[in-house]
Amino acid sequence: LDLLTDLNRRRGTTVVMVLHDLNLAARYADHLVAIRAGHLYAQGTPAEVVTEQMVEDVFGMTSRVITDPVSSTPLVLPVGRHHSGTLLAADEKRAAPEAPLPADALR
Repeated sequence: LDLLTDLNRRRGTTVVMVLHDLNLAARYADHLVAIRAGHLYAQGTPAEVVTEQMVEDVFGMTSRVITDPVSSTPLVLPVGRHHSGTLLAADEKRAAPEAPLPADALR
């Protein structure tokens, strides 16, 4: 992707690509388009498009969006039902995780 960015900046070549990795798309693209069910959901700069609500609506995934410390672009952090701790308690849309199995149950 660095090579494509160089091509774009040095030669003014337009680059159109499809990426499903939101973090790479946000880091390298100047303009993003989000499509949901075949229809335009959002378009604009990465900061305008990559939001927690967009990730939930388009990908069905609870996430947190922070600023990437390297590129200063949006960085999507999936919450995940097994690694969320108190985040799931605040999210009433998700079912509470099951209690962990006792250690001897795995033998």
